[in-house]
Amino acid sequence: MGIFSRFSDIVNANINSMLDKAEDPKKLVRMLIQEMEETLVELRSGAAKHISERKVLEAQIERAKANVNDWASKAELALNKGREDLARSAIEQKQQASETLANLEKELVRYNELLDSVSGDATRLEQKMAEARVRQQSLLARKQQATTRLKVKKQLDSHKIEEALVRFEHFEKKIEALESEVESYELGDKEATVEQQFKQMERDDAIERELAKLKQKLAS
Repeated sequence: MGIFSRFSDIVNANINSMLDKAEDPKKLVRMLIQEMEETLVELRSGAAKHISERKVLEAQIERAKANVNDWASKAELALNKGREDLARSAIEQKQQASETLANLEKELVRYNELLDSVSGDATRLEQKMAEARVRQQSLLARKQQATTRLKVKKQLDSHKIEEALVRFEHFEKKIEALESEVESYELGDKEATVEQQFKQMERDDAIERELAKLKQKLAS
């Protein structure tokens, strides 16, 4: 397959449509990008060759222009010297040189058009490569997301998860029971302390009353 045939297939390809039809879109994108990279290298290599050939052509044009001017000067010189026959020959050579120059200039126009076309093709190909790379990253991200979601779904559907949750709830209830028992002891201790304080107050009152009676007895 020639470079421009491959390029046309790639640039004209609807990447989204190709991905929809592909059995392995990720593999297709990778192959497309590789094909584009190879084609782009060939495009640039061909462009470099054409630029080199254009420089040679431009040099030939400059020499052809100089040749035309040279024969024109010779024709004028011969005519000034009275050599009309020689002037006629010089003019004939000048015409031939002018035809050669015209052909070279036409060839230069074709080279410039070709280079412009290659440059435009390379730009479009680079845009296609960028599009393909974006789709490649999107595919990788979607695959990762789908894999993670599938893993979660499988775990949620697993009986082991339900069993673990049941054990967790049972363990949580045991902890709550322990906490309740601790709280009951703390409440009991608090109530005992209050009761002890009242009893102590009652004992103190009894002692004071007994002491007052004793003082009264001794005073009488």
